[in-house]
Amino acid sequence: MKKITPILAIAALAISFTSCKKDYTCTCKDSAGTQTAQYQFPKVKKSAAEDGCNTWHTAAQVSGGSCSLD
Repeated sequence: MKKITPILAIAALAISFTSCKKDYTCTCKDSAGTQTAQYQFPKVKKSAAEDGCNTWHTAAQVSGGSCSLD
């Protein structure tokens, strides 16, 4: 049991670093491929930035455009 405790502590530390928060940018383009907008998502998890960018992507699709996370 004494040997397992340090291994579990190292594993927990490694897992805590995998969900770090970063700055993300969502770039939107019109149907011609011209950049129309950029939305910043500062200090968030990637999944939150993807959710936000997907919302903008859905709105941009109405006019033939698209948005993607950079």
